[in-house]
Amino acid sequence: MSGTPETKEILPDASRTAQRRPRWLVVRARGGTPEFEDTRSIVRRHRLNTVCEEAACPNIGECWSQKHATVMVLGSVCTRKCGFCNVKTGRPDAVDVDEPLRLARAVRALGLRHVVVTSVDRDDLADGGASHFVHCIEALRAAAPDTTVEVLTPDFLRKAGAVESVAEARPDVYNHNLETVPRLYPRARRGADYGASLRLLRRVKEIAPAVFTKSGVMLGLGERRDEVISVMDDMRAAEIDFITIGQYLRPTQAHLPMDRYVPPEEFDELAAIARSKGFLMVSSSPLTRSSYHADADFEKLAAARRESIRFGA
Repeated sequence: MSGTPETKEILPDASRTAQRRPRWLVVRARGGTPEFEDTRSIVRRHRLNTVCEEAACPNIGECWSQKHATVMVLGSVCTRKCGFCNVKTGRPDAVDVDEPLRLARAVRALGLRHVVVTSVDRDDLADGGASHFVHCIEALRAAAPDTTVEVLTPDFLRKAGAVESVAEARPDVYNHNLETVPRLYPRARRGADYGASLRLLRRVKEIAPAVFTKSGVMLGLGERRDEVISVMDDMRAAEIDFITIGQYLRPTQAHLPMDRYVPPEEFDELAAIARSKGFLMVSSSPLTRSSYHADADFEKLAAARRESIRFGA
């Protein structure tokens, strides 16, 4: 195989024509690099699912070429059917008890400094899959003790003790995305509850104050600016440390239509507002995703905490 990177344009939104696509959302695929192929080989060899592939992330070329992959545990079939998400919905497979060990071995093989572990929703499980997250954290600590661990969990709705067990396992970052403003939940996050998601993140801080908490929202679903700012206020009231803000990109015609492409300057303005509200870390751009540049962002997040402690903030 040639070492010359494959270069082609990706159309992020299947509902838009190339003529209407804004220049800031033209993404160059980078499959074909040795690093990309090595990442894919390691993921395949350890029989892992990645959100990079299942959710059709536009940043996969960049991330995999840097040997960064976000692993999706507990299978590739979700029990929810969120209007924005490209992950399959249906009857999930049985839990693979060997998956945490394969995950840890893959992370060690990739040489990751920071790993993001997410999952599908598993409403069919008594604990929503929380114990599997705990086993993944434990396996990673044993096999790759120098790697920092970020979990991006479901909401564990009506799963007593689930969030507590994951928080008590002390990941370095606990992420759970609010995704959008409360008004849009009935069509964007069917089966979820905005208040419950906020309570989850607040509960993590009560149990493990040193664990960084993180959450994100998408723009372009029809939200108003004042609603986004209100979500920021709710996040800060829950002591969330890190906010991500990105552009919603419609995966297929069967998914929620996109209201608009939000220009980069609006993301910059919202980033300034978020920083003024006291978030330790803000990532806001059209291509921002929960795990995009997560390793570098973790280092910045840790540095920001050290600075806040130093100056008594």
